[in-house]
Amino acid sequence: MAKYYYSAAKQKIVLLLAAGVVLNFQRSPTGVFRVLKTIAKDWRKIDKAVLYRTVREFRYRRLIDYKENNDGTVTVILSKLGKKHALRYQLDEMKVTIPSKWDRAWRIVMFDIPEKKKQAREALRKKLKELGFSELQKSVFVFPYECENEIDFICEIFEVRNCVRYIRAVHINNEAELKLKFGLK
Repeated sequence: MAKYYYSAAKQKIVLLLAAGVVLNFQRSPTGVFRVLKTIAKDWRKIDKAVLYRTVREFRYRRLIDYKENNDGTVTVILSKLGKKHALRYQLDEMKVTIPSKWDRAWRIVMFDIPEKKKQAREALRKKLKELGFSELQKSVFVFPYECENEIDFICEIFEVRNCVRYIRAVHINNEAELKLKFGLK
């Protein structure tokens, strides 16, 4: 899959489309501006020239499709490839919610991802580190807070669900070092 680099506005447009916020265009220029005035607040925050340029670019890269409506308007929707990009953006923004009090359980993520999926393995390792996991071994990471939903989402995105195990443990030997690393008592 080719890599695409997007500005913050482009990322926002993809996420708005993914959230189901509809973008309609009319054939006449006056109709377009009338629609732009009435669409969601977030769409109005995006510069019109950037919006049109981005829509053309997304159409060229097949991230969006157009759907003609009976009233002459055109609705912009995400294509299958566009939905994948939206998921990537959600992955980039992902953070684990840290509770005020630790429940004294460790979350361990272990994986054995085959060489043919090396990119997914490296991406998973990188994402776990970004989320704040501590690496116990090359394919074993530990974290003190609940994150099963986040791990499930990551596994779906990287298509490695059958290669990853999520464990909840109450004790790890030498956990004093981990407690110190995570600032726990």
